[in-house]
Amino acid sequence: MTPAARLAAAIDILGLLNQTSQAADRLMRDYFRARRYAGSKDRRAIAEQVYGILRHRAHYAFRMGGDDARRLAIAALLAEGQTPDDLFSGGYGPAPLTDAERAAIANEPATPPLWVEGEFPEFLEVELTRAFGARLIEEMAALQQRAPVDLRVNSLKASRDAVLTQLRADGFEAEPLPNAPDGIRCASGANLTAHPLYESGAFEIQDQAAQIAASLAGAKPGMRVLDLAAGAGGKTLALAAAMGNQGEILAADVRGPALAELERRAARAGATIIRSHILGTSPAEDLTNRPFDLVFLDAPCSGSGTWRRQPEAKWRLTPHRLAELMALQDRLLDQAAGLGPRILYATCSVLPCENEDRVAAFLARHPGFTHLPNDFKASPASTGSDGFYAASLVATASRN
Repeated sequence: MTPAARLAAAIDILGLLNQTSQAADRLMRDYFRARRYAGSKDRRAIAEQVYGILRHRAHYAFRMGGDDARRLAIAALLAEGQTPDDLFSGGYGPAPLTDAERAAIANEPATPPLWVEGEFPEFLEVELTRAFGARLIEEMAALQQRAPVDLRVNSLKASRDAVLTQLRADGFEAEPLPNAPDGIRCASGANLTAHPLYESGAFEIQDQAAQIAASLAGAKPGMRVLDLAAGAGGKTLALAAAMGNQGEILAADVRGPALAELERRAARAGATIIRSHILGTSPAEDLTNRPFDLVFLDAPCSGSGTWRRQPEAKWRLTPHRLAELMALQDRLLDQAAGLGPRILYATCSVLPCENEDRVAAFLARHPGFTHLPNDFKASPASTGSDGFYAASLVATASRN
């Protein structure tokens, strides 16, 4: 494909992303499956263009006075010192520039406001300033970078040293993570899901912060544990490994397909203590027949801590959606309070309204619980990981 044809494909993908909630990587996977003429180099170049534009969308929209896919692509070319006329040439490339686009190119850009400088939705300026204060721009710049590939060695099947040795022998740049005893970090873009060790269940792809949060839960062999919003089960598998595959984990979620994926992953990992339960179905006694020792609640959230992996997600977040998520977090915490004496509440968010505020609101509604002083807060700039939050909530009677 020519550079112009690649740019046309990038514009096409950006337009499709505006019409769907599908993650960018999955949308591009489906897009290229239907276009076999795009070779591996073409796919990689187009994906880099798309992600580059998504990471700088606020600046590019501000520069061009609009955020349609063509204007964003034009601004990206200008930022790279290229002449848009060279690629907006028609044929297999994008259609020639319009008069309105030429006028926008000619305009001198003004000084960008803080939300443009930080590349985040304008409505989050107060909340993100509350989270980071004077470090806001530094933290937002870190969320713009490509994330490394972290993995968690499955201690049920392998040791970290053995996995490190094999990955290095296979040509991967791999280093142990200092704050996650089973963690290994590889360079951005490392394709590990086709590696034989992954296929055998020796490791899972999991960010360092998520690994630390799972360890803070304090799951031990023999416990009865509830993962209340398990999803596809990355942290469920980490809990099973921490328990030495002894005890019981009930993985619950409203999404049946996600739990089906968890069951496949658990089989690969050799984690036999995990049972799945679709919330809202019977038998309800799966949750209420006897208390759990631990309720792990990695709550649905804005995902603001993962923006470096999914830059499109920040532009899809709205005030209404954030309010919905906060209400859901409250409901899940209330449900967890009746199911066990210890709750580990976690989100992959950097927003205080989803983190500290939800814990404070929970304690106001449930005076029988206390908040242990061991909150975990992570961000790319401060910890070199995804943004994450975790808090331990314990029933007062259980501490006596």
